[in-house]
Amino acid sequence: MKQVLVLGGTRFFGIHLVKSLLEQGAGVTLATRGLTPDPFGSRVNRIRVDRTDPDAMKAALQGARYDVVFDDVAYCSNDVKNLLDSVSAERLVQVSSASVYPDRPDTPEEEFDPFQKELVWCGRTDFDYGEGKRQAECALFQADPGQNAAAVRFPYVIGPDDYTRRLLFYVEHIRKGLPMQVDNLDDRLSFISSEEAGRFLCHLGSRRETGPFNAAAQGTVSLREIFRFVEEHTGKPALLSPDGEEGPYNGGESFSLRTHRAEASGFSFSKLEDWLPGLLERYLQSTL
Repeated sequence: MKQVLVLGGTRFFGIHLVKSLLEQGAGVTLATRGLTPDPFGSRVNRIRVDRTDPDAMKAALQGARYDVVFDDVAYCSNDVKNLLDSVSAERLVQVSSASVYPDRPDTPEEEFDPFQKELVWCGRTDFDYGEGKRQAECALFQADPGQNAAAVRFPYVIGPDDYTRRLLFYVEHIRKGLPMQVDNLDDRLSFISSEEAGRFLCHLGSRRETGPFNAAAQGTVSLREIFRFVEEHTGKPALLSPDGEEGPYNGGESFSLRTHRAEASGFSFSKLEDWLPGLLERYLQSTL
């Protein structure tokens, strides 16, 4: 990779993507709204733009060509159209989501086919999150069938830098004795660390394989198991109540991702059990 454009890249797994790109010697340009500072100083170039505004995108990017474009913030088909109309790329890697699938264990990429589903041009508020991501993938693969493109389907991304604070929510509530309303205590959930998510995106940018790729740590965990770990380390019970604050992972059922395609490309994923306890301990320290 030589010249790379990253849409996003100022927080969470985007930070780890950019770090990996810089370690490989890539010239990196960040395209963002300019609302979140990044830690890269003079090591990256920056373009300030609202990617939902097609005219602003064309004016800011001016049809430039990059070796690789990483799109971390495509939430609907119009987002993808605005990008494709404004820039060209030897390769395009788009961040998608496991939300394109129905909840189910050991899900392969074939469970959702973005090449066959009808493409609907839509904005970010026209559909729910899952359908928005499906349509973003449809646009990626159907609007320009000749594009060398890949979509990465992540499960829940977690890490010490997780601005969503979803997993931290549970740790804080147990530590502080606050009631929670949880509807999926025993469902098996899939995760990936923000650091590994960034490294995998970087890896895929240097490959030639196209189409959708699942990316997830090996193994799953239930909220009951997470609660038990936190309870043992705090000496406090998780307070579950229908009147408690609703848990961030509510509404989902057991799911996991089959990562054979990613592994065949030469990437090895970590085991969830090897690093999740350390992350929970770090969260526990932050709530003291």
